[in-house]
Amino acid sequence: METLTIDGRAFRADEIPVMGTTKLLLIQGSRGMLGCGYVSLGAAEKFGHALAIVKGVASYADMLAAKVCEVSPAAAALGVKAGMTGREALLLMA
Repeated sequence: METLTIDGRAFRADEIPVMGTTKLLLIQGSRGMLGCGYVSLGAAEKFGHALAIVKGVASYADMLAAKVCEVSPAAAALGVKAGMTGREALLLMA
């Protein structure tokens, strides 16, 4: 676990190795999360969590720069939209 600071706001960042060939990346704000393509949007929807998904990423920096491609209804309610950057989405979910 790491703490990332973006515009003065703290986010929890987790990287979990998966089978030695890839990793699961997740950055959490107080109201929602930004996850890599390995994270399940269906599970977030089931639990009512705000989640935005970015794909093709290998680092936290990649996640912040990547375009959001999927958004849970709870994240949409916070203003998160497909096409915005991961950084923009996280700031809405801070």
